[in-house]
Amino acid sequence: MNLPSTRDYLELLLLSAIWGSSFLFLRIASPEFGPVFLIEMRVLSGLVVLLPLSLLLGKHEEVFKHWRMIFVVSLTNMAVPFCFFAYAALNTSAGLLSILNATVPFFTAIVALVFFQQRLSVLAIGGMLIGFIGIVVLVFNPAGFASGTGSALAALAALFACVLYGIALNLVAHKLQGVSGMSITVGSLFFSSIVLLPFALWQQPVNLPQGSVWLSVLALGVLCTGFGYILFYRLIARIGSQQAIMTTYLIPLFSMLWGYLFLAESITFFMLVGCMLVLTGVAMTTGKLPRFALFSQHDST
Repeated sequence: MNLPSTRDYLELLLLSAIWGSSFLFLRIASPEFGPVFLIEMRVLSGLVVLLPLSLLLGKHEEVFKHWRMIFVVSLTNMAVPFCFFAYAALNTSAGLLSILNATVPFFTAIVALVFFQQRLSVLAIGGMLIGFIGIVVLVFNPAGFASGTGSALAALAALFACVLYGIALNLVAHKLQGVSGMSITVGSLFFSSIVLLPFALWQQPVNLPQGSVWLSVLALGVLCTGFGYILFYRLIARIGSQQAIMTTYLIPLFSMLWGYLFLAESITFFMLVGCMLVLTGVAMTTGKLPRFALFSQHDST
């Protein structure tokens, strides 16, 4: 695998900025459209972008061959967690959402331990504890959530979505080995669009919003999902998944920046401390610290 070039690092920054903006767009569009209808628009527009490319590359055959597992992944990696994050966005700042999203490696490791017998190092367990402390700091951040019971539900919804992401990542790693990321993504977008459609019609707003809010919907689907995944797979092909996953550490920084610039969201001391603890825990859990690794045995994927 090639060492990252200056261009690769610039693309990593661009991808982190794009995915960091997804939480901003959720904050803008979710109150206007409702969580389920918004996510239907997101996955459908993402499908419109990626489906022609998938057909051009002949990836649709992989989708047909592995459709059952891709269907399960679509539920755990898109349809359900996307909706839970959109719900959480009703009562949570964009920056805080992105930090909670960074906990995905913790749940991925726990699922791998429980269901796939991948042992964790002492350092990884310590990283989870540090990350958990960071989550506690974030949840008790006075400015992070709206007041009322919605705040607790928002935190639980975001964390539950992260658990589902952790399940999906393990399913992809162990059940879809050798299947291209493009096929998994396009198949997931297709199945998510179908599954969410009746619920989206049921919860369709009486009066659809007008004007610029639709740009947030298109940005979520076309920019953050369609173009974002294409850029991500390009980086994996060039520098490998271990380098491409560096976006985990950059997304919260961009998300807090976009929330501050465009929504006037405050960046509090609690958020900075919680972010530092969560990302430190992620670094320990994923083996990104020198001379340490997450699992006692590495998976080639």
